[in-house]
Amino acid sequence: MQLGPTNRTVFQNAWVVSDLESACMQWVNQMGIGPFFVSNYEDAFTEVTYRNQPAELSMRVALAQAGPVQIELIEPLTQQCAYRDVVSAGQSGFHHMCVWSEDFEADKIYFEELGYVAANTGRSGITQFAYFDTRAFMGCMLELVTRNAAIETRFAEIAAAAVNWDGRDPIRA
Repeated sequence: MQLGPTNRTVFQNAWVVSDLESACMQWVNQMGIGPFFVSNYEDAFTEVTYRNQPAELSMRVALAQAGPVQIELIEPLTQQCAYRDVVSAGQSGFHHMCVWSEDFEADKIYFEELGYVAANTGRSGITQFAYFDTRAFMGCMLELVTRNAAIETRFAEIAAAAVNWDGRDPIRA
């Protein structure tokens, strides 16, 4: 048995929100965090499961950088999903922390052996992800996502936009 996840760096904190643009502007106006980059993930994932059963997963997501931590805001479009396991429709709240995986299958097995159920799993191109229901331990879910050059490049672009951001153009594509 390995000693833990292959990468223990928590790089992202995520909230489920009921209105993505409104939530982005709250973060901008109250915390000075931005700009937020919005993406629509409808029919973007393959191999999706929810609680070990084939499923669908759609959402709108906004990402911004706050120092060393990425902020993710998620507006679920699918009702039966890991997001709704934690935050009811029409509500907003903290959902998960995210760590990279250098060996997705080994890390997935590690968390399953600890007794944490993968609430949602899926794939987008070469990127795999899983949301483990770690609420009994951490009070939130834990997302595991494969580390690869494509996702690192996109996240670096988002982080660079936050450096010396002047508050203009707070919501971007």
